[in-house]
Amino acid sequence: MGFIGVKQCRNMYTVISGTNRNDSNTIKVAQHYQQLLKDKGIHAGLISLQGVDVLEKNPAFSQMESLVLAPSHKFIFVSPEYNGSIPGVLKAMFDISDVRKTWWGKKALLTGISTGRAGNLRGMDHLTAILHFMKVVVHPNKLPISIVDKLMGANGELTDAATLKAINEQINEFIEF
Repeated sequence: MGFIGVKQCRNMYTVISGTNRNDSNTIKVAQHYQQLLKDKGIHAGLISLQGVDVLEKNPAFSQMESLVLAPSHKFIFVSPEYNGSIPGVLKAMFDISDVRKTWWGKKALLTGISTGRAGNLRGMDHLTAILHFMKVVVHPNKLPISIVDKLMGANGELTDAATLKAINEQINEFIEF
C-alpha cells in the first residue's frame, strides 16, 4: 500500500499504520487520526506498511523516505501489539531508513492498539526506546486503546465516546508540542 495521498511538503505530519496486515484495525485507527488532523486544518500524510518491502532498501522505499518521511517533522505511530511489542515490519522500516536524515530531532506521538486489555503498553515502551535511540522526542501522552475491536461500529469507524475524546485531547496536545 505504501504512502497514501501524500505530496512532498514542508512541516508535515505523517501518520504511520505500523502493521502490514490486510484490513487491520490499525489502518482504521490511523485513518481516524489523519481525518481528525484534517478537520483541525492540518495536512497529514498516511503511511501504511501493508505491501511495503522493508527487507532491504529499494527504490520504492527510498521514494517514500525522501518524499514523505524525511520532510515530516511530526509522526503519529499507531501500532498494534505483536507478542508484547511492535510489529517486526515497523522495526525493519527503521532499520533500513537513513536515521539521521529521516528521524533525528523530530517528534512523535504513540498510540497502541490491541484486542486485549493492555492496549500495547509494552509495545509503546519498546517503540519509545527505539525512537529515543534515533533522537526522536516522544510526547508523554501515549494512548493505549484496548479491546479496539469492541470500540468500532459495523463500518469500522471508532464509535466509543471516551476513546474519541481521549484521541482528540491527545492530538490537541501534540499540535502544541
